Amino acid sequence: MFRPGFAFAKSGSGKSWKKLLSGKTARIVVTMGMPAFVYRWYFLAHSLRSLKRNILGFCGIGPVSESVIGMVESPNGAKREKWLARMRALGGAAK
Repeated sequence: MFRPGFAFAKSGSGKSWKKLLSGKTARIVVTMGMPAFVYRWYFLAHSLRSLKRNILGFCGIGPVSESVIGMVESPNGAKREKWLARMRALGGAAK
């Protein structure tokens, strides 16, 4: 969906790009089996940073918020409900 003409376009000179989604914001939600702090500290959140900079930023989307939730396969049902409630609250606040 991030196609030329929708998300970005060549500038008038043809040497640079226009960001057609400027003024839009985003929230990235990442779930994973490993602890979130390991992903951020050891892996430096490489794929998250790449998505923010190389795709969303290139098209002008910003600011970009993020929620990284680790250990989602944990059998703790109360923790799962807490995460779901947090995501519902963030979604409701975005309206």
